[in-house]
Amino acid sequence: MPLETFLWMVVFALVTSVTPGPNNLMLLASGVNFGFARTIPHMFGIALGFGSLLLSVGLGLGALLIAWPALGVALKAAGAAYLLYLAWKIAGSRTMGSAGKASKPITLLQAAAFQWVNPKAWMMSITAMALYADPLNPGVTVPLVALSFVIVNFPSVSLWAGFGTMLRSFLDDPQRLKWFNIVMAVLLVATLVPMLR
Repeated sequence: MPLETFLWMVVFALVTSVTPGPNNLMLLASGVNFGFARTIPHMFGIALGFGSLLLSVGLGLGALLIAWPALGVALKAAGAAYLLYLAWKIAGSRTMGSAGKASKPITLLQAAAFQWVNPKAWMMSITAMALYADPLNPGVTVPLVALSFVIVNFPSVSLWAGFGTMLRSFLDDPQRLKWFNIVMAVLLVATLVPMLR
């Protein structure tokens, strides 16, 4: 891959990773509700799930979705259902989670699995592989694209969890926390709008 192409790929990875989407909104809410340290497994889960999705799309899953549109519809439906479930849980949260409380942040495996039904992750994966992977040399370029995205993605999503953590003291008031969580839930549901087009 030429250096100029690689640099543009890194810019694309940065822009798509740091802009709002389901992952980043959930990390912001998790940072507020559970703090940065308890959100780390969620961040690693995003990296693991997104990296595996990128590799799968680059090695042929993207072509499978084009060949079988019904599979894409099923993934969208599963993604929408899971996003609505997560939004419901976030909206209903009224206290900040701590180690001794019943509420728990999203686990590494849950976050990894979510990438497979996350509409933004699919869009990013298909676009990245179409633009930057060389179909004549997939054994090298597909892993390079996936690794580059994961490396850029992790600090990008960490910013959202960190920002949420900084808001914890302001949102320590139950009323503020309640409205923050409701707004985060509404924004999470709004991320479904592009998928409905």
